[in-house]
This record gives sequence, structure tokens and C-alpha cells, in this order.
Amino acid sequence: MARTFDDATRRNIAELCAAFARLAPADAAPTLKRAAVAIALTEGGDGSGTAFLLTRRSARLRAHSAQWALPGGRCDAGETQVEAALRELHEELGLALSERDVLGMLDDYPTRSGYLITPVVVWAGAHAAILPNPDEVASVHRIGLDAIELEDAFSFATIPESSRRVIRFRLGGQQIHAPTAALIYQFREVLAGRNTRVAELEQPVFAWK
Repeated sequence: MARTFDDATRRNIAELCAAFARLAPADAAPTLKRAAVAIALTEGGDGSGTAFLLTRRSARLRAHSAQWALPGGRCDAGETQVEAALRELHEELGLALSERDVLGMLDDYPTRSGYLITPVVVWAGAHAAILPNPDEVASVHRIGLDAIELEDAFSFATIPESSRRVIRFRLGGQQIHAPTAALIYQFREVLAGRNTRVAELEQPVFAWK
């Protein structure tokens, strides 16, 4: 489905996020550290459609180095998930957005490494200057929404270490795994008007630490 980058698309995605029945935060996981990521919507690289920003983490980072990720990180003390997502977006990519730019929130995703990640959908605008922080970000990519809406964009597999299905997002010749793949998959489902849950989708074993 073609999604031009304009006010009509912004309103449509905001309405879809508002209609999404987000699950209440997982009170059963009090030991997990709170974190947030931004699904930041902007103009596609070819200037024709709507895209979201995906980063490749710096190889110098101690945790999850060189992995694909949505901009985000751990919530500071007293900080809401929305505030954390906006702060991390600014720290990693130089994008200064406000809560007025937030379109909605998706389900929390518990990670094997001890975090509870809240995805925050934001509208970054067409002309927002992206200035990656080289200490955290190796590269930034604009992924068109049409790429995640392809029928074969996501695949599922089983592994001997878990009874849960592992999700993979195929991006060119790359395989992107959960949690990032799970969050993007749920956003794809929201765009289709479906309340699809992803907390039980598994991460690969190398991401369990």
C-alpha cells in the first residue's frame, strides 16, 4: 500500500495508533528495566513515500554493538517512556521533537537481557535534519513502510533453546531479529488495523545476554 508523506498519512497513522488496543504495562515483570524506542516516521529516501528510521549501532558500544536497532535506550529515573524515546532520538540522531509529535504507543516488549521496551510512534517531519551521534550510531537508514508491508517481509522459525517462535525481518540481504523485528512487525500489523501481540516472539540466542 502506497503511503505518501503528507498530513493525510499522518492523520491516518495517528487514528490507527489510537484504535490499537495497547496492553497495560506488565506488572508481572517488576525486575525488568524500563526502556523506550522511537518509531520515527519521515520522508522516504526517494522523496515519494513514508519511511521510519532504523539505525546500525556503533561497533564500539559495549552492549549489542553493530546490531540493527530503533533509536532508543533506557529510561532515566523519573522519566516516562515518551520522554525517554524523544530524548534518545535527539541524543542519537539530533532530532528535536516534542510530545505533540507523538502519534501513539505500542505494546511493551520484554527482552532476554532484562529490559521492558516501549515503542513510541512519532512523526519526525519531512525536512528534519538527521545528525547521527558517531559514539552510538554507525549508520541511519530510511525504511519505507511498503517494505514492511510485503507479504514475505517477516519469517518465523523454531530453535531448540525455546518453545517460542523466533521472528526475523528481511531487509535486503540482512536478517533483523527481535526485539527490533518484533516491534516493527507489530507496527506493520497496526497499519493493517490488527491488534497482533508480539511479546511471545523470541529473540535469537546471541541476543539473550
